[in-house]
Amino acid sequence: QEQLLESGGGLVQAGGSLRLSCAASGRTLSSYSMGWFRQDPGKARGYVAAINWSGDSTHYADAVKGRFTISRDNAKNTVYLQMNSLKPEDTGVYYCVADWRDAASWYGKNEFEYWGQGTQVTVSS
Repeated sequence: QEQLLESGGGLVQAGGSLRLSCAASGRTLSSYSMGWFRQDPGKARGYVAAINWSGDSTHYADAVKGRFTISRDNAKNTVYLQMNSLKPEDTGVYYCVADWRDAASWYGKNEFEYWGQGTQVTVSS
């Protein structure tokens, strides 16, 4: 059974950095687009970033452009989210996602094939 396991969340002060990792197990997801969503307290999950299967096409929500970088290592079946210059509004549970559809089409969608369990990120002011 395919699983996505996130790690790297935690508590950080505003202006700091965190690196999230998402390791896929059960099958290789090297042919899938992968990405990250965030769920703020009391709100629906929102799009953060996505990367296509080869890693040469990346996409970001406007709120994180220039601060977050998504990357992947298909040999390790892992996707990363480097988060710099963190702000209190970046606080939330971050979910790893994998889907066969092209990463460029993800914005505005909420139904995806695989979801991780989430990792909490808290940014203090």
